[in-house]
Amino acid sequence: MKRFTTLTLGLAMMGISSLATAEEGEGGGRRVAMNPKVAQECSSCHIAYRPNFLPTSSWKKVMSSLDKHYGTDASLADADQKAITQWLVANSQEIGEAPPGNRITKAFWFTRKHGTRHIQTDVWSRNSVKSPSNCQACHVNAAQGDFNEHNIRIPR
Repeated sequence: MKRFTTLTLGLAMMGISSLATAEEGEGGGRRVAMNPKVAQECSSCHIAYRPNFLPTSSWKKVMSSLDKHYGTDASLADADQKAITQWLVANSQEIGEAPPGNRITKAFWFTRKHGTRHIQTDVWSRNSVKSPSNCQACHVNAAQGDFNEHNIRIPR
């Protein structure tokens, strides 16, 4: 029983959840189909991040401060902000602690998967990558929500 509980918690911490959807996710888990409004609004500046990338409390903070969205004014019409927030909250979970600054790249699961044991530190400064938040630089199908380790190509 303890092994099962540890495995379940470990998968949850990595963002692999069992939220209802028709799409198959990494590791046999399920992933939520991307909300078209989220894809439209968020993808105009960066990939539309999945709801399981941050805990619910972080998404609430991110969405309530879009006028100061990591140094940019990403304000939305009230109806769009409300709809996107509702979708993120409904499809995220309050698992683990909120990462510093509500940054995905500071989340426990991210640092565990992308730490120096897995990714050399110089990768982040390459012109082809630029930063840890540029998922699609290495995860070739990131925009489709595919972060499978078999589909990673670290650019030179």
